[in-house]
Amino acid sequence: MRLRIMGILTMLCSLIGCNAQSEGFKSLSVEEYAKAIEDTTIVRLDVRTAEEYADGHIENTLNINVLKDDFQEKALITLPKDKTIAVNCRSGKRSKNAAKILVKNGYKVIELDEGYNGWVSKGMPVTKQYSSFQTFLP
Repeated sequence: MRLRIMGILTMLCSLIGCNAQSEGFKSLSVEEYAKAIEDTTIVRLDVRTAEEYADGHIENTLNINVLKDDFQEKALITLPKDKTIAVNCRSGKRSKNAAKILVKNGYKVIELDEGYNGWVSKGMPVTKQYSSFQTFLP
């Protein structure tokens, strides 16, 4: 009986763990995400609000608010389809929604599973400075 329960739990964990990958994007831990974005060809995208972005963000990120009705339109205009898009939000929920939208439109996407909060809690670097990229304000 114990083996049967362990088998069922293992199967459920496998299904849950593969959920993001079955959506067409890969969810990464903070450490995996940090390593991935060392590649300067990857486009970094923060999908939080402009106010959240201004309070601090991962360096060299674009900001397009996924909660705005024009997210898809702005993403299609701004983001190159020949590059991987690395998406983050505050906790991981909005970035998964954004990743689904981007994948549906032909983008290759990775996302920060634990979000900006997870990034900060692991002591990773953040900035309040705007880079050569600009945020899309309302």
